[in-house]
Amino acid sequence: KEAAAYHFAYPEEGLRFRDHFSSLLFSGDWGLTLLELGSLAGLTTAAVLLPAEKVNVEGSMPLRELAALLWTKVAVTRLYNTYCEAVFFAFPQYRIQPPREHALKAKKDLCGRLEKELEILHRHDCATLLSQLALNVGLYYALPGFYPAKLDTTPPMYERVLRLLGNHYVLSFGMYWMHRSLHVVPQLWDRIHSYHHWARHPLSRNTYQDHWLDNLANAVVGHCWAQILCPLDRETFWFSHILRILESMEKHSGVSCYFNLAHSLQRWLPFAQMPHHHDWHHEGHKGCNYTFCALGGVWDCAFGTRKAGRATDLRPEHTTRHDKAQGKQAGRAKSLLDRPAISLLPVLGVGALVVAKLRSAERLRS
Repeated sequence: KEAAAYHFAYPEEGLRFRDHFSSLLFSGDWGLTLLELGSLAGLTTAAVLLPAEKVNVEGSMPLRELAALLWTKVAVTRLYNTYCEAVFFAFPQYRIQPPREHALKAKKDLCGRLEKELEILHRHDCATLLSQLALNVGLYYALPGFYPAKLDTTPPMYERVLRLLGNHYVLSFGMYWMHRSLHVVPQLWDRIHSYHHWARHPLSRNTYQDHWLDNLANAVVGHCWAQILCPLDRETFWFSHILRILESMEKHSGVSCYFNLAHSLQRWLPFAQMPHHHDWHHEGHKGCNYTFCALGGVWDCAFGTRKAGRATDLRPEHTTRHDKAQGKQAGRAKSLLDRPAISLLPVLGVGALVVAKLRSAERLRS
């Protein structure tokens, strides 16, 4: 359906779930989509046609499996975006922000962005595509074992679960402070992160529409550093990357309910969040001083940046225990942790641990 792009107008009422089908093109553009497909096809061709001893890295998954992982992430991102936006348009009763908040003013898209801003983001989508591919291939050859090979003996399930939890809490700790720094360091906000916040009414399509350096920093401080400090086995590594895509897209989906598969899966975790927490972060009016956490939510609670947002407007079964306890609590005052230099210290600390571990591993090999 031509109307299903939903850039500048809502679709007609009464459409069935299957009628809502968002664009599967990268950045909604054929040129960037062909560039993406060509890049991955080139990597796959090299992995299949070149001798294994030339392209594979000892201790890592084969290059063709890395290519398969990247293809899978592309497919999951496109299809889950379609799912999330179909839920948003087909089930208005689960939307976080009321319709008046999405009312179009001037020539803006449904997320509140001007055409000029969309053009800038389009260029950054291209830079993100190329830089992420370079990062993935660079990590494969620079850090043997980063992309884990299949083990002869599978670790017991309890060990894999504990490692996954440890990995995700390390990931979310680094990303929490990186994200908070992007808000409180003026240069990082003005020149990088504010691009992502042009979307005041987020939909899942907004998830990776950032300044390309924003996406690169998230990849390095997130999955990269977490895998170095708390490595996962091959199967858990795959699961972690797919789960992270689902969680990220749901945070920007505009709905908070049982249709959020990843968030529903992690609701048993202490201080777990739902998408309405991050949606409040995007709304503005000082809302972006809250909810910096990726996965879980414990760090927002630990460092005083948790906010229930519009939880009281949602169905009780779609909110969290912490929402009920917090209620409509007033906003927070700025603290020492909001000073630019202080907010960057935890990021630098995690980076120092990564460097120390890599140097230790290098000494053991030599």
